[in-house]
Amino acid sequence: MKTLTKLFSKYLAFTVLLVAVIAAGSIVYGQTQTSSGGNGRLMVYGDTVFFIGPGIPGSCSHSSEFKHGDNIGFRMTAINPETGKRDRATQLVVHITYGGKTVDLPMHDRQNDRQPEREFWIAKWPVPGDATTGIVRYTVTAKDPQGRTGEYKPFDVNESQITIVAERTQITQTPVK
Repeated sequence: MKTLTKLFSKYLAFTVLLVAVIAAGSIVYGQTQTSSGGNGRLMVYGDTVFFIGPGIPGSCSHSSEFKHGDNIGFRMTAINPETGKRDRATQLVVHITYGGKTVDLPMHDRQNDRQPEREFWIAKWPVPGDATTGIVRYTVTAKDPQGRTGEYKPFDVNESQITIVAERTQITQTPVK
């Protein structure tokens, strides 16, 4: 009889624990689903590229090094995490800080009837002659019509930042043997 009671006690304890875990998971899941309730933050991400011109080799190629006179292209998107989609009415702004001042560049939606696959926003910043060589900090903020906001900041690693250079370095790689 003692063995049966011990077995029953262990089974009962396991069942209670399992029910508690399931209930706790449901509560956490429910809170996650309802807590944002339209107030969630937008996911903002993108890249920086050379904006040379359509059809010109090297245009839209990725870079973090730019020289004076280069056109830096910012390509970003903002996704509503609740729907997994973007709202074309969302407003994105690039904030570039250099030489003790901040320049705000409103972005515009790149998607159009001829190119519906381009689901991102763009802005162009010609590197001015007065920009000193070195790192230029930037962030991108987004706000959708429902009031959700989001922000993009590059990794806080110097190589991830936009860098104004006198001459671009040629990157070479040692062949893998």
